[in-house]
Amino acid sequence: MNATVTPSCTGLSQADAQKLLEQIGPNEVAEKKEKPWKLFLLKFWAPVPWMLEATFVLEAVLQKWPETIVIALLLLFNGILSFSQERKAQNALSLLRERLRIQAKVCRDGSWTEVPASELVPGDLVHVRMGDIVPADMTVSDGQVSVDQSALTGESMPVEVGPAKTLYSAAIIRRGEATGTVTATGSRSYFGKTAELVRSAGSKSHLEELVLSIVRYLVAMDVLLVVAILTYAMVENLPIGTILPFALILLVASVPVALPATFTLATAIASLHLAHRGVLVTRLAAVEEAAAMRDLCSDKTGTLTQNRLSLAALDVWDGHSKEELLEMALVASDASTQDPIDLAILAETQKQHLVPPARVDFVPFDPATKRSEGTFQKEGQVYRALKGSPQVIAAYCQDTQWQERTERLAKTGARVLAVAAGPDGHPTLLGLLALADPIRPDAKEVVGKLQELGVTVRMVTGDSAPTAESVAKELGLVGAICDREKLGNDCAVYAGVFPADKFHLVQGLQKRNSIVGMTGDGVNDAPALKQAEMGVAVESATDVAKAAASLVLTTPGLEGVLDAVIAGRRVYQRMLTYTLNKIVKVFQVAIFLSLGFLLFHRFVVTPLLVLLLLFANDFVTMSLAEDHVQPSKKPDRWAVRTLVISSLAIAVAWLVYIFAVYWIGSAAHLSLDSLQTLDFLGLVFSGLANVFLVRERHHLWASLPGTFLLTASLIDILVVSGMAVCGWIMSPVPWEYIAILLLATIAYTLFLDQIKVPMLRRLTR
Repeated sequence: MNATVTPSCTGLSQADAQKLLEQIGPNEVAEKKEKPWKLFLLKFWAPVPWMLEATFVLEAVLQKWPETIVIALLLLFNGILSFSQERKAQNALSLLRERLRIQAKVCRDGSWTEVPASELVPGDLVHVRMGDIVPADMTVSDGQVSVDQSALTGESMPVEVGPAKTLYSAAIIRRGEATGTVTATGSRSYFGKTAELVRSAGSKSHLEELVLSIVRYLVAMDVLLVVAILTYAMVENLPIGTILPFALILLVASVPVALPATFTLATAIASLHLAHRGVLVTRLAAVEEAAAMRDLCSDKTGTLTQNRLSLAALDVWDGHSKEELLEMALVASDASTQDPIDLAILAETQKQHLVPPARVDFVPFDPATKRSEGTFQKEGQVYRALKGSPQVIAAYCQDTQWQERTERLAKTGARVLAVAAGPDGHPTLLGLLALADPIRPDAKEVVGKLQELGVTVRMVTGDSAPTAESVAKELGLVGAICDREKLGNDCAVYAGVFPADKFHLVQGLQKRNSIVGMTGDGVNDAPALKQAEMGVAVESATDVAKAAASLVLTTPGLEGVLDAVIAGRRVYQRMLTYTLNKIVKVFQVAIFLSLGFLLFHRFVVTPLLVLLLLFANDFVTMSLAEDHVQPSKKPDRWAVRTLVISSLAIAVAWLVYIFAVYWIGSAAHLSLDSLQTLDFLGLVFSGLANVFLVRERHHLWASLPGTFLLTASLIDILVVSGMAVCGWIMSPVPWEYIAILLLATIAYTLFLDQIKVPMLRRLTR
């Protein structure tokens, strides 16, 4: 502790304070952190990993070691990828939250001393002054201060706090100084209670719901096929040791094992691109949620507006000029006070290059008199410039027209001040100043673009309805202006809301089956940020808001919100291609293997080649994570039923193709082993062709595929063809057969392209 030379005071003794500190704990909100190993293990505790883990156990029991190793690698790949990407994002956020420890000036043992704010206890006597962050909730006993509580309450205007009133922790002292007694610390303070509310908030993952919906369809099909195969095996008295491994391979082929990993990879790549544009993704699922977001609830103060006062309008009395009004307002202002009103007037006069008369004396704003004044010399006389409450200033000037004109400006939501000047004792009212919190330069453009993309932007603020309505008009928000009693209504603006109201508003929209985004910067926004599927903390946000959000903007403005929506919709289009392709291939492979066995009484492809097919197709199609796509024009929602039906239709076409490959290979008198290799090549080639078929909702030549996708596909073709020619892991097939099969696949793909366009149009409506 560092003692300071100040007058004596009456406060707690150091011994008493230490006892209280041990009883109630430090003045801080403890952040719950999960251990890294636990977070990693949780990646294996979900429905899709459970299915793979069950298959892994069955394969191990049957001592099918190659298959067991493949499944283990799939599980590890998905878990490590998801854990590492989210870990990197959290580490980056921790760096953002680094800050200096707040010191507090407190009376201990009869003298003033500075201690870390975390050591304060209820009963401590604390002194704060201009520029300080209030270290704990305290009741003022002496002094008068103007405080900025926007981070706590959302109010953009400074609040005057005097004796017997409460200062809340995390508020910033803008003017004056005061002494008070600490009433609450840590989680019991206003700041702490809001932080505790954050812990109870949270949204469920729609990505997991999507994967499960797809898996249900695929597993249902697989169960039917397995039942048919087992029934056939019982009728034919086939050995269980032959049929059970085949049934397990069907299970592996039916579960989209790489689907979670591909979603993770796509969102991780998108998050890296967003980081370069000043958007830090702290929860990967938020990228996918951004694509489906239908409602964006945006805090006003500090998010849509700049959280600083500026001159919005002037009302000049007859016989006077705008320049005279501003010059006299400047005489009654001073930058040293750091009063937001004085700073706004100073900025406006500097912009207009106005030079006021030399001031000889200045009296800062006093809440008791509700005015400030400056004295200057003019024509050998003492003149005074007055600035303050219109009612007070008008009374000095005996003006009668001030009330109506003040009310007209106040209806816009602005803070109105009167300015007067004249010889000492005979001031004349010069006019009125209207000050407001201006919108951010990019806010209107971003709001407009989001609306064009089908996102309903809703402004949420603690300010009054007139203020909110004025800002809404500037932003181009169209719709009803509602107060906190109408949170359940469909409104463009919600005014006069409390912190808990924002949280309940988000919950209410989610109950309407809407994916909700929330932007904010203050402690009061944190619970709603965490509850929303896409919580966005803007660049000036508090640490609590950043910790609660799933996206953190590291540059000023709201352009990052638009970037996240567009990036999310690109991810959706890539994942729609991957998912559509995966379902088609699962249908094709599972039905071909099952019907082939039932019709021809033999395995048309060996179990090992089926697992090799997973690597040959699934991991190549993961290159779709960086494919060239156009973002959707409207919020995306996964229509799983339509997706499965469309996939089944395309799969039927590819079943015709693969059965034709089998029939032609049989007609060419290939051995069973070589025929299985040819079938394997047909499944690989048709799988790659299907990617190019479904990646473009129009004809496949409408857009150029990504370089990674083209390169990976070419390598895949060369590798599996080389293995087939050389007879590695499979029986050899002449290269002429492979070339003919490849050309036939290309021709068949061009034919299917003519009929898939109207079919896929339903998925992008």
